[in-house]
Amino acid sequence: MIRKHLRLLTPLALLGLLVGLADLSHGSVGEDEDYYMQGLLIREQYNQVQVLEKQNSFIPDGEEDPKEHSAKKTGKAKSDSSKKTDKTPADAKTVKSPNKKAEKTKKTAVKNPNSVSEGEQQYNPIKKECPPIGLESLKIDDFQLHASSTKRYGLGAHRGRLNIQAGLYEDDLYDGAWCAGRDDTLQWFEVDARRLTKFTGVITQGRSSLWSSDWVTSYKVMFSNDSHTWITLNNGSEDLIFKGNREKEIPVRNIFPESVVSRYIRINPRSWFTRGSICMRVEILGCPMPDPNNYYHRRNEVITTDDLDFRHHSYKEMRQLMKVVNEMCPNITRIYNIGKSQSGLKLYAIEISDNPGEHEVGEPEFRYTAGLHGNEVLGRELLLLLMQFMCLEYLSGNQRIRHLVEETRIHLLPSVNPDGYEKAFEVGSELIGWSLGRWSNDGIDIHHNFPDLNAILWAVEAKKWAPRKMFNHHIAIPDWYQSTNASVALETRALIAWMEKMPFVLGGNLQGGELVVTFPYDRTRSQGVVREQTSTPDDHIFRWLAFSYASTHRLMTDANRRVCHTQDFAKEDGTINGASWHTAAGSMNDFSYLHTNCFELSMYVGCDKFPHESDLPEEWENNRESLLVFMEQVHRGIKGVVKDHQGRGIANAIISVEGINHDIRTAADGDYWRLLNPGEYRVTARAEGYSLLSKKCEVGYEMGATRCDFTIGRTNMSRIKEIMEKFKKQPIKLPMRQLAARGSRRRRLGT
Repeated sequence: MIRKHLRLLTPLALLGLLVGLADLSHGSVGEDEDYYMQGLLIREQYNQVQVLEKQNSFIPDGEEDPKEHSAKKTGKAKSDSSKKTDKTPADAKTVKSPNKKAEKTKKTAVKNPNSVSEGEQQYNPIKKECPPIGLESLKIDDFQLHASSTKRYGLGAHRGRLNIQAGLYEDDLYDGAWCAGRDDTLQWFEVDARRLTKFTGVITQGRSSLWSSDWVTSYKVMFSNDSHTWITLNNGSEDLIFKGNREKEIPVRNIFPESVVSRYIRINPRSWFTRGSICMRVEILGCPMPDPNNYYHRRNEVITTDDLDFRHHSYKEMRQLMKVVNEMCPNITRIYNIGKSQSGLKLYAIEISDNPGEHEVGEPEFRYTAGLHGNEVLGRELLLLLMQFMCLEYLSGNQRIRHLVEETRIHLLPSVNPDGYEKAFEVGSELIGWSLGRWSNDGIDIHHNFPDLNAILWAVEAKKWAPRKMFNHHIAIPDWYQSTNASVALETRALIAWMEKMPFVLGGNLQGGELVVTFPYDRTRSQGVVREQTSTPDDHIFRWLAFSYASTHRLMTDANRRVCHTQDFAKEDGTINGASWHTAAGSMNDFSYLHTNCFELSMYVGCDKFPHESDLPEEWENNRESLLVFMEQVHRGIKGVVKDHQGRGIANAIISVEGINHDIRTAADGDYWRLLNPGEYRVTARAEGYSLLSKKCEVGYEMGATRCDFTIGRTNMSRIKEIMEKFKKQPIKLPMRQLAARGSRRRRLGT
């Protein structure tokens, strides 16, 4: 509709371009030069809209005549905080500078909408809701956020982003909100959209803090096109005051009954928690206005060309999508479930392989899991996109994908915690806060619900019992953990059974809320220490695996990117040892390393745990190459088969690498895979009842594991034991002829 009317513009609209030279919007000193031109074009678009309304009487569907609304546009915010109302202004209008003539026109009040309770939104079935403009997702950069005053730098406007988290120890750099320097009704928080935007609503939170209780309980909203003249949203007779928060964590959304087109938006707090201060975290809902010249296209924005299903899927929709992928690629996919959630939902996985349903000797097995925390939704959708992508690319003949499918058995488990996800999905991407849906139905954090095998191993090492009395790998699960009374989620038990059944070599669990890859150990070795570098014997390969994902992600290693919350992981190449970040006992990563052959890492794939579905295409582009590259790392190191002299594979044979105090074991068919960085290694294969054998194996820099097979023979003692077992440990009864021959032989020898 707008594009149709843009064709009717007269040359008068171009005058706005010249007018803009006289009054540019304010910006930071460090802004790029193209934002100067953006300011001019914004004024041009602003004048174009005015011409359309005046000359063509263009009124979008459901809107009132702009003449009737002109009386609603007052020039400044009133400071009387007592004028609270549940009235919220009913469709789209464009911000205009106030004038006396407009103030004298007839005032038309908007109908009072229903009041909005905490965490809820007002729906208008006629209008399409606009997505977030990007404070939480960091599309809005720090230079676009301004405030009337600031308590200190760490509580500046740049920290006023929805769901931003403060550190455990609050400091001057990374606190959990914007907080005003003074507590009065003259304070404001401002967002510069840098282009004309149709604003439709605001979402607010209080301050993220373990020590303070600060939130805003009511506020006004103001708009401007030049950052000097401001219009307060009103209902025709008085300024509208929106209900804010009742506590600091649950987001509250207010939808404007009428959308407003402008460049700048301000939130003006009117009241706040009596024992706290003015502190806010904010997200703005808005749709960018048409940009026929594509000038406002963000310079780093990537538009995907993949034709995939970019939306959030409920449990039922996820299951249906997996079925569609299976029907499209029946020869390389198989759907199965590993168990059920606490509420009875099946935990579905999809296998992608050229021979689905079977383990092929010499072919490594890889897994991706997501959704251990139900509210960290991006990983779940990335795996759903990945299975679609691999199916379509395989069918189109993509050689890279075909090679990956033919040489690897891939398992994708998109939703480990479907119960938690359904809670988050029901509320919506912007209203779940930081933790709703994180835990299982019985309140358990699945990712940290595994047995703490670190403590067992370290206690044995302290007594110098390893490896003489206990192995340094495949550590047994304690009996207490397997009891029915143990606080173990059904989902965790299902994961453990799955991990023990499949000979996984490499795995990644996709999480959210940060941009970093973590690797074991996740628990600090020193008692009572919250953060401490705690490396595994395979630290070098773990660092490479983490870097392989982070370095191919579009943002993780970007030194110029903004910090998600409190820590700049880009300085560490987008990777960190888990215990160096924060200690956590019983993590899936540590358990996988100590109980199975699988090297497991955690990928935190986005600052926003539950991004709006309009952000999914870009998030897919951010992670697509990383997802593929990390899968390919399963072919790094050495592989082979351990056999006896009859050519039979030996299961549970131990593969040791000199200098690395962590072994792995062969699978049921005697095949093994040992992840290693390039270099020359002395490798030993041994099994109970067999002689050990050592050889040198060299790992090159090219992709593809080096073949290193072993053929080992039985020991004399094992043969004796086998004979004894065969005859049930009874004396062997020899035939009489053999006994007589032995007797005569002894007599001849004089014995």
